Amino acid sequence: MRVALFATCVNDALFPGTAVATVRLLERLGVAVDFPPEQSCCGQPQYNTGYRRACEPLLRRTARAFAGYDHVVTPSGSCVAMVRDTYPRVGARAAAEGRGRELADSAADLAPRVIELTEFLTDVLGVEDVGAYFPHTVTYHPSCHGLRMLGLGDRPLRLLRAVKDLELVELPGAEECCGFGGTFAVKNAAVSAAMGEDKLAAALGTGAQVLCGADNSCLLHLGGMLRRTGAPLRPLHLAEILAATEQHPWRPA
Repeated sequence: MRVALFATCVNDALFPGTAVATVRLLERLGVAVDFPPEQSCCGQPQYNTGYRRACEPLLRRTARAFAGYDHVVTPSGSCVAMVRDTYPRVGARAAAEGRGRELADSAADLAPRVIELTEFLTDVLGVEDVGAYFPHTVTYHPSCHGLRMLGLGDRPLRLLRAVKDLELVELPGAEECCGFGGTFAVKNAAVSAAMGEDKLAAALGTGAQVLCGADNSCLLHLGGMLRRTGAPLRPLHLAEILAATEQHPWRPA
């Protein structure tokens, strides 16, 4: 099987290790991975800030970059939600405004082919034990996009439970937002920080060594707060845990 990796701009700019880990994990499972170089931002920041028309060229670019692939895999629930939920609405609005069917057709073609990493592992490959090894205590924070828009459910938890020597501890109030919310954190900084403090208090209370998530946008927000306080908790993307093996264990940067 050959898939395209949608790295996302956040991972490309700030967390390249997550994209690398995703490739290592998929290749270990026998999946050939391409990285179409034309890919860029999906347009989520523009759309969420109210600039719908400004995200339209990025819709075209994304659809063009991933044309021809049966599966476009990405370690970011928020970007999957943008493509699967928002792109069709952007295309429909453009058509309703009399600007043709091009965007709507591009969105309709791409949306069903874009899949979040844990969905791909469990639903397409049909695996939960990916041969990972991670001898640390972990608590898992589900992002709002993954939890509410994609309905990932317990997929990430099933994958974590199958990791050798990993101790998974429940995060109290896991379903509560961490406060990031993209531009919400900029427009409502005080509320965002307060929500982040609540999330971190719950995470620190578990005694875990690692705060795992499937969206680096959430981990960027929470990780910044952890660094400022010097708290003994490491934010880490799920892909980096699943990519670790006994032969090539995860080591903190």
